[in-house]
Amino acid sequence: MLGTIINTGAIIAGGLFGALFGRLIRERHQETLTMACGVGTLFLGIAGAMKHMLHNDLLPGGGGMLVVACLALGGLIGEILNIERLFERFGEWLKRKTGNSKDQGFVHGFVTASLTVCIGAMAIMGAIQDGISGDWSTLGAKSILDLIIIMVMTCSMGKGCMFSAIPVFLWEGGLTLLATLIRPVMTDLAMSYLSLVGSILIFCVGLNLVWGKKIRVANMLPAVVLAVIAAFLPIQF
Repeated sequence: MLGTIINTGAIIAGGLFGALFGRLIRERHQETLTMACGVGTLFLGIAGAMKHMLHNDLLPGGGGMLVVACLALGGLIGEILNIERLFERFGEWLKRKTGNSKDQGFVHGFVTASLTVCIGAMAIMGAIQDGISGDWSTLGAKSILDLIIIMVMTCSMGKGCMFSAIPVFLWEGGLTLLATLIRPVMTDLAMSYLSLVGSILIFCVGLNLVWGKKIRVANMLPAVVLAVIAAFLPIQF
């Protein structure tokens, strides 16, 4: 689990740097940083989605039907389970336990940052590689990206972003421990489907950052699982 530990440490370090420098930045500067995070996240999502929708032999149809089906059904499942509320409750609990009860933006920062660094193929494949062969290079590269992202997010949205290290540790660590069971399921097609849908969810996180919270992204997380399941259906997307 070396990769998971490094990634978790990078997020904590980014959060600490952000908390330190965030105090020195004026409110209007923090608003600009939030917009910058949002625009950057939007383009991360767009780039990831376009990479898989264009010139991809595994997605001859472009994956449009896959995206609509997974997001619609996954969103419905997520709304029934109300995953977003579970994230928020955990964030509220962390806010109380860490002595940040007066920080009104703590939960929003925690949920937004957690979704940004947990969703995506790098987290899943990196954790699996680390578990099977001890190769943590993918998570190492992700750690550098996460450090920068969380540092900027913490500057603009507060200390709640730093605690995204907890779900990242649990998610990537769990995948690493279960790597031998998960690896046969993560075929090239499954990874392509997962990356496409995951990139769309990252795009949605960016939308919320730029235009305010309008999409309950956490409630759409089941779409990622459905994308993997879709890879084993006798239907070409």
